[in-house]
Amino acid sequence: MTSTVPASLTSRVPESFTLPADGAALEAVFLDMDGTLVDTEGFWWDAEAEVFADLGHELDEAWRDVVVGGPMSRSAGFLIEMTGADIALPELTVLLNDRFEARIDRGVPLMPGAERLLAELAAHRVPTALVSASHRRIIDRVLVSLGPANFTLSVAGDETPRTKPYPDPYLLAARGLAVDPARCAVIEDTATGVASAEAAGCRVVAVPSVAPIAPAEGRTVVGSLEEVNLSFLRSLITPMNGDGTVRVS
Repeated sequence: MTSTVPASLTSRVPESFTLPADGAALEAVFLDMDGTLVDTEGFWWDAEAEVFADLGHELDEAWRDVVVGGPMSRSAGFLIEMTGADIALPELTVLLNDRFEARIDRGVPLMPGAERLLAELAAHRVPTALVSASHRRIIDRVLVSLGPANFTLSVAGDETPRTKPYPDPYLLAARGLAVDPARCAVIEDTATGVASAEAAGCRVVAVPSVAPIAPAEGRTVVGSLEEVNLSFLRSLITPMNGDGTVRVS
């Protein structure tokens, strides 16, 4: 089956786009949005709690770790099942997006280190992709705060048949930039996002936001984006020679 890249992904790829020519093995950096670049994971939980309160149900705080970082359909479906709320999934999705938009319209706080990291990647012309389980209507609003020029492309949760924890979003981003997923670094804050990136074959930097994430092979866990810079991201990828063989120091 031949895969296609939606027009929304290719619209931000400049005609002069080329891979870095400085010998660096890192081909691109993919970044999650909620909880990774912007401090909005709490916004989603608050929106969910408010909507279900309107429906006459109180959410259990223990469910927070279950719904964080996942696709809207999974999170909303889980909450409907657990509460027994009399509402259809499509209707609930609209209500949640509306309530979340109302919150981000009042301002979106960036995570510590996010602005500095994005500026560094842009200054060195490193191809970047924003890869989120949030819907396109949400991503485009948050991009106003993050700066759309900081990203070569973006992938939304409603633009792939399967979103995180499946590898599809990161594989789609790699196709959109014509890069090898194995030579890309991904920054994520949830186990769901980490699973997606690792399934796509990417190197992962986990910056846990709500629930802890354990280190593993091919995965580095840090306390915040303040610990991440371009040199650090490049160190995660095995250097290659011009003939495609691994470079030995």
